[in-house]
Amino acid sequence: MPHRLADLNAMDRDAFVAALGAVFEDSSWVAAAAWDQRPFADTDALHAAMCGVVRAAGEERQRALILAHPDLADKATRPASLTAFSQTEQARAGLNELSEEEVQEQRALNRAYRARFGFPFIMAVRFSTRHQILDAMRARVQNAPEVEFLRALDEIDKIAGFRLADLVAA
Repeated sequence: MPHRLADLNAMDRDAFVAALGAVFEDSSWVAAAAWDQRPFADTDALHAAMCGVVRAAGEERQRALILAHPDLADKATRPASLTAFSQTEQARAGLNELSEEEVQEQRALNRAYRARFGFPFIMAVRFSTRHQILDAMRARVQNAPEVEFLRALDEIDKIAGFRLADLVAA
């Protein structure tokens, strides 16, 4: 059930974190730190504050946030290790409907990506098809590590924006 922004602005830290702690995958520390910046004028301001917390967190904490994300379309770990948000997002993108050939390619790309960068491939998949996701994986595995680290953070920002849009009433 969506929360009204006025209600979020009035919450104590614990309630705020309980309401928004899942926006950044298994990283409620983002919501806890953003709480200090209340009141938020609108959802965009809330999103900007949360993204600002991540950007100011330092590389070690950013890497931990990136590592909190699951591999895309990894049926071997689904649904046990996926948050409800991730399950829904991946299903909407058709990642639960991959052919066996696509599953094998996805696994190979996930392994190659993790081997190259040390973290999972992250993409805001809400408006993407499974074919677009595979194409993006094929292309991005060629990027330089520093480019992909920043790209992963950008994608996490997008994911958080989508999740906030679902959680905060206009």
